[in-house]
Amino acid sequence: MKLETGIRRIGVFVVLSTLAAAAASPPRDKSDKSKPSGTVMIDAGSFGIFVRGQRVATETFSVQQQNAISVIKSQFKEANATDSASQKSSLEMTSSGELIRYDWSQASGGSISVFPDNEFLKERITTSPSKPAAEQAFLLPTATPVLDNNFFIHREVLAWKYLAIAPCKDEKDHRRCEPADFGTLVPQDRTSMSVRMELIGKEKVTIRGAERELLRLNLHGESFDWALWVDESDHFKLIRVAIPADNTEVVRD
Repeated sequence: MKLETGIRRIGVFVVLSTLAAAAASPPRDKSDKSKPSGTVMIDAGSFGIFVRGQRVATETFSVQQQNAISVIKSQFKEANATDSASQKSSLEMTSSGELIRYDWSQASGGSISVFPDNEFLKERITTSPSKPAAEQAFLLPTATPVLDNNFFIHREVLAWKYLAIAPCKDEKDHRRCEPADFGTLVPQDRTSMSVRMELIGKEKVTIRGAERELLRLNLHGESFDWALWVDESDHFKLIRVAIPADNTEVVRD
């Protein structure tokens, strides 16, 4: 599934060692052997995707730090579709934001891998086990953010990076940050695009009938305008996304 303009067209972890390091879970019980030693869960949960108020899909995600490697995994499922339509992705980066590998696949078949090729990036596309994979090179640095279709957790990661690197200053009770431009890669569309993120400030937002004070950021591209709200009291986790042009809202479950 590709939702319209917002999700379709917009679609590093420098921040995990700075801004979001405080999101680390409490010390792991020694009896808990479910995670490898040295693994820290930064964020985990799900986003509900709503179009005109109706839930159309769910994204389930996790963000982990394994020693010096950040691993972002996500699965996207349509509400009324078979499992064959589900998509999943795995994004691995160094603590300095350099891409190690990105993998996307759909249950019905087809996969994409993105990996460093010398100083730039290369994408490998497989449409069928019986057909040879195609490759496409991008003259993009290995620290280029990935913003693939349907995966909102990638937008959270970009917000963290922006808040970690943007020049900011405090004015009374308000923090002002300069906008920042990012060149990004959209693997499913086999293209790159430029986006701009800007901190707007604190806003009161109603989430499931309860009013919350969240930090708003605007994400702008050539053909889209999104609003993102993160919770600065909870490690800047992404809580809500609004895509007015598509009558689409994304809310953390």
